[in-house]
Amino acid sequence: MAAIRHRVGIAAPIGDVYEACATPEGIARWWTRDVKGNSKIGGEIAVGFGKPEPAAVMEIVELTPPDRVVWRVEQGPDMWNDTTITFDIRAEGGETVVVFTHAGWREPVEYMHHCSMSWAYFLISMKHGLSGGDATPWPDNEKISTWG
Repeated sequence: MAAIRHRVGIAAPIGDVYEACATPEGIARWWTRDVKGNSKIGGEIAVGFGKPEPAAVMEIVELTPPDRVVWRVEQGPDMWNDTTITFDIRAEGGETVVVFTHAGWREPVEYMHHCSMSWAYFLISMKHGLSGGDATPWPDNEKISTWG
């Protein structure tokens, strides 16, 4: 199975980075402003991008403060279903490092490449927002293509 992987260093405390990945309020500051859900294992995070129904719903399968957040996609784009999204977080060299993995893609189709670019963009949005700059969550994000 294929996976998207990214690594980003953020000039922010590890607890702040963890909260940005683990809570609906944190996610709304860098990915999409349309987030619903809670921060507990077995709970769900639903994200939207301008339509009445959520674009994706993820079950929270692991919360290990301040080191790790894991979601399993329950509903979303067909290629996302049953994939896992992991944020491994650690303090290193004066910054907080996020190693992001979106694993379990059935095959590396063109849509996966688009999503890789989008994930990279939104991880940079997180970096900017937590490092004292401006985050650009949806709908303020740069559009990668007509796919979003």
